[in-house]
Amino acid sequence: MKDGPFDRPDSRFNTLKGWTWIGCYGGYYLQSDLLHEQGFEHGFFTRLWQGRGPDQLAGYISAGISVHRPQQIHSGIVLKASDARQDPWPEADGLVSDRGGQSLWVCGADCTPVLIADPGTGHAAACHAGWRGVAAGILITALDRLVERGARREDLVIALGPAVSGPCYQVGQEVMQAVSAALPGGTSLSKTGAVIADEQPGRHRLDIRTAAKLQLMGAGIAGERIAHCPLCTICEPELFHSWRRDQVKAVQWSGIVAQAPCSS
Repeated sequence: MKDGPFDRPDSRFNTLKGWTWIGCYGGYYLQSDLLHEQGFEHGFFTRLWQGRGPDQLAGYISAGISVHRPQQIHSGIVLKASDARQDPWPEADGLVSDRGGQSLWVCGADCTPVLIADPGTGHAAACHAGWRGVAAGILITALDRLVERGARREDLVIALGPAVSGPCYQVGQEVMQAVSAALPGGTSLSKTGAVIADEQPGRHRLDIRTAAKLQLMGAGIAGERIAHCPLCTICEPELFHSWRRDQVKAVQWSGIVAQAPCSS
């Protein structure tokens, strides 16, 4: 194993329930056991891979795959992977595979990287879901695109990767209203633990990953089929870039590989 800046993460991260650090020559990346058990190659990479983009990272999770990524704009736009295969990358925040052997990539620095796998067809999706993405229903759109390709919602498995945690994410009333409006009817952010009190008037602490999970569950995904990474990008500066913490434009990448064969 290579020594130096790509060493194993601190030992306190070795027992993340439902998550496993995968070692390779280049370093370590995080996998969801839920997706791995279904045979989907994927990885949530850290800031320790700084300077390596999807073209290089793809080789660490699989061989002989094509690379697809969007130019992210905090939207609800989801494209088929074949439309996002070369620079200039198309503006979007989600991709859905349309054939096997495609690796789908999104990046983030506090927003949630969401990887979705369909064991039935082999198709996959990757989304960049901050509060704007959740409010725009990007995850619901991705689910719909997978269903169009033959998936059954109840069979999908989903991993919500490292992102800002609720206690560290202060937002205003307008964000709360936008996210609340995108949840299933009657779902309360406060009663479900997605929001905690903030001492500053008119401000709230929002757990955007919990809000995303509530939205997915409202769309027919069972809670046990959604893996929620406990790591916070703000709280772990050695592992993750964070826009809110550092005010620096730097990101970490997450990707998943569609299985072959896939039928479109």
